[in-house]
Amino acid sequence: MTQGPSADPGVIDLLGLLAYAELGSFFRLADDAGLAPSLRTKGELAGLAAAEQRHYSLLRDRLEELGVDPEDAMAPFLAPLDAWHERTEPQSWLESLVKTYVGDGIAGDFYRKVAELADADTRALVEDVLAETGRAEFIAEQVRGALEEDPKLAGRLSLWARRLVGEALSQAQAVAVERPTLAALVTREAGEGADGSGLGDLAAVSRMFASLTEGHARRLAAMGLAD
Repeated sequence: MTQGPSADPGVIDLLGLLAYAELGSFFRLADDAGLAPSLRTKGELAGLAAAEQRHYSLLRDRLEELGVDPEDAMAPFLAPLDAWHERTEPQSWLESLVKTYVGDGIAGDFYRKVAELADADTRALVEDVLAETGRAEFIAEQVRGALEEDPKLAGRLSLWARRLVGEALSQAQAVAVERPTLAALVTREAGEGADGSGLGDLAAVSRMFASLTEGHARRLAAMGLAD
């Protein structure tokens, strides 16, 4: 399948990155459902996993509409996203929930900001795909409940959340260097010109992530954790 003549390479990269991220979220939430401590929690997480699979299908269908093979669009992001998950392997069910909320949350904020520079159809699709559908409230409730039972967990989970953000920033910088077409959407907003080195794109991505700290702070507060 060949790429359509009107497809923006940066948009293709954004959709491919998000599609692989959503596919990974489906598998992680499905795994979390299996480890959940109650049937109610298992059912809630299974429903969230099903929503992620639907989001992946929407992205896959959009790529096909644009004349792009979804596997080809996702391929450049397999290694960096897999590396991120390997470096941030949770050691408990609670750590996995915090990773879903914090890691996916700040990445989602980044995707939304990049999508603001894309076409209207892409912006609408990204907003639909990134809709929380109750996930944030559910995870925050689970973490707060665990902290009520064992307040000593707060320090460890707060450190874990801080590490997740640092790893996410490092990974975004790596992707910016490897995928200049994606990073160009960011530099477009900043009014910066690319010099071919990828360094300008990296700096723009770093500044964008720095602007997302407010959302991160809100997520920590919702879970009862400190920054």
